[in-house]
Amino acid sequence: MRRLVPISLIALALSACQSQQSSAPVAASPSSTGAAAPAASAPAPAASVAAPRVALAPQINAPDFLAFDQALSSDAFGGRRPGSAGETLTTTYLVDQFKRMGLEPGNRGSWFQSVPVVSTNLTNTGVRLDVREGGGTQTFAYGDEMIVGTLQARPKVTLRNSPIVFVGYGIDAPQWQWNDYQGVDVKGKTVIVLVNDPGYATGDPQLFRGRAMTWYGRWVYKYEEAARQGAAACFIVHTTGAAGYPWTVVKNSWSGPQQSLPPSVAPGPRLAVAGWLTHDAAARLFARAGLDLDALAKQAAQRGFRPVPLEATASITLDSAISRTRSNNVLAMIKGSKYPDQVVVYSAHWDHLGTVIGPDGKKEIFHGAIDNGSGLSTLFEIADAFAHAKAPPQRSVLFFMPTLEEAGLLGSQYYVAHPAFALDKTVADINVDAWPIIGRAHDMTVIGYGQSQLEDDLKSVLAAQHRVITPEATPENGFYFRSDHFNFAKAGVPALIVSSGLDLLKGGRAAGLAAAADYTAHRYHTPNDVFDPHWNLDGTLEDIQTLYLLGRDLADGGQWPDWYPDSEFRARREAMMSKAAGK
Repeated sequence: MRRLVPISLIALALSACQSQQSSAPVAASPSSTGAAAPAASAPAPAASVAAPRVALAPQINAPDFLAFDQALSSDAFGGRRPGSAGETLTTTYLVDQFKRMGLEPGNRGSWFQSVPVVSTNLTNTGVRLDVREGGGTQTFAYGDEMIVGTLQARPKVTLRNSPIVFVGYGIDAPQWQWNDYQGVDVKGKTVIVLVNDPGYATGDPQLFRGRAMTWYGRWVYKYEEAARQGAAACFIVHTTGAAGYPWTVVKNSWSGPQQSLPPSVAPGPRLAVAGWLTHDAAARLFARAGLDLDALAKQAAQRGFRPVPLEATASITLDSAISRTRSNNVLAMIKGSKYPDQVVVYSAHWDHLGTVIGPDGKKEIFHGAIDNGSGLSTLFEIADAFAHAKAPPQRSVLFFMPTLEEAGLLGSQYYVAHPAFALDKTVADINVDAWPIIGRAHDMTVIGYGQSQLEDDLKSVLAAQHRVITPEATPENGFYFRSDHFNFAKAGVPALIVSSGLDLLKGGRAAGLAAAADYTAHRYHTPNDVFDPHWNLDGTLEDIQTLYLLGRDLADGGQWPDWYPDSEFRARREAMMSKAAGK
């Protein structure tokens, strides 16, 4: 995702080596197993270091995976940007593969789900935020001190003399006995909030989730809650440690067109003005009002904090160009033999960043071989294994490839609002985003560890492989909230996202961490994320087998995995299932 942080878990999407991009897609043709066979010139997989502990399904194999990824990340597909010619090529290719495998359309007889999109591009980027306080006015410059935009898809928004209130972390979380808005009316006002949540700030494991970020720490939540409270504007105070990324990420991600679902299809309050302040800018704003930002931040991390009105008002005018378009989700399915209305979902976004022309006129393609060519290839391998199993699953299995993940999870957001299968009949979502290709590991990484009983099911599958679950290395960065499974979770559907383990058979955890750092530093969201014919797929194939067996168990069993008791998503699932049962 270009807005703020890598939604697609690239900090955990690893690759030890990558080579120059092939300029032509591989032509996939049916093999004896029904999987895509590489063209004659397709590369051979690297030699395995050891046989996997559990035999792979025949359709889960290296040549097919390589053929899929090489085609999807080729120059011809142009980086798979929604709305480009690359979208048509990509979605046609996806459907062709599913047809060849023998799957059915997944959206009530259609392979596609059309997603409406509105794009908002700030045109007066020289805008300044004016704050009247202390008998004068101080201004904050766009880009260097603040970033701002509208979430209401309006061409002109004007904020005049809006009273400013500091509301701590901007959280209303009854299950944590926490309400930063208690005792204050912020309707029409400008609220200033801190990034992340009190658990991170204090390090107290009993407060929220301690070091691990919760949904309440995400910037998306803070804007949504401010809008629900009736605020006209919300500015988040950025600090690199608490956010997990530097100010340059905020600046670059919010520059240019910002895409969203139209208000008509995603109803609910939206902020007229949503923005960020650097820590230094916020400290200056507070100091002019006679307040110490850092001292207030410490107070805001303690239960019982009350909002602090500033003797200050904010004014700003935003001019934006608004445009509308559409893009397609791709859906394929295998119908359940016994419970066809119940479904297990596998998801992996198809979009990437496309092709850009630099200032020097040079064309650069963001191939996205790992992000998310690897995820798409993984779903193809799993789909082919299901399609050629001796018996169909008892529950239906949906292979969901959403668009516009990089723009803010929009394709999956739309699907959850307009599901092909009722959400109370949706058993779980298993999401694959930017799958690492680094060799075999003793473990598998669970992102957002401690959320649902899907982790117990995964442990059982891994045990047969003599492997274990490892929690993600940086839970404070909130990666669980940054990919398409999150929209399922937010709606109440148990959702799991995993990544390759970092404790490698060759080199141990040090080698895994080094590969992670190398990918993030040199290939993530750059033209260097390219296909490598020499990838060692030993670990990738074993991980794909794990996810296939996990989904097969869910599809053939009668279990309905639930959220753990302290998950912030449990209440939504309970309400959904109670309503479905007529309680």
